[in-house]
Amino acid sequence: MKEKKLKNIFTNGAIPAQFIAESIQKHQSNTTIGAHSIFLGQVRADQIGDENVTGINYSAYEAMALEMMYQIREDIFAKYPLTCLHVHHSLGLVPAGEVCLFVFTSSAHRKAAMEACDELVERIKAELPIWGKEILTNESHQWKENK
Repeated sequence: MKEKKLKNIFTNGAIPAQFIAESIQKHQSNTTIGAHSIFLGQVRADQIGDENVTGINYSAYEAMALEMMYQIREDIFAKYPLTCLHVHHSLGLVPAGEVCLFVFTSSAHRKAAMEACDELVERIKAELPIWGKEILTNESHQWKENK
């Protein structure tokens, strides 16, 4: 029986551009990969009434999220011929304009990488117990709804 290994997907604060670039560069040595699909979720400075969003403070039920992410990962690998799959999601405060979600899929061919990445992002948004509290310019807040 395969040992269940939970990967920590959480990063404290924004996901640095340097980390994203290094993650991509690390895959150059795997010459069986012909395609990468990357999704970057960025915090928007939405206008809500007379206020703007200055950032989002993310929280999660971490243990459950990692268990659920393990199953989503297994499902995606069973459905698509991927070489690898990586997910990084922010916890804590992420200012507007910064990256809060980094999803990276790799495959021999683009269609599998792109479809897997798209499905992965949709499932993360719909299934993982992660919440975002939008912080407004007047320091009030509201809970973000995924659309």
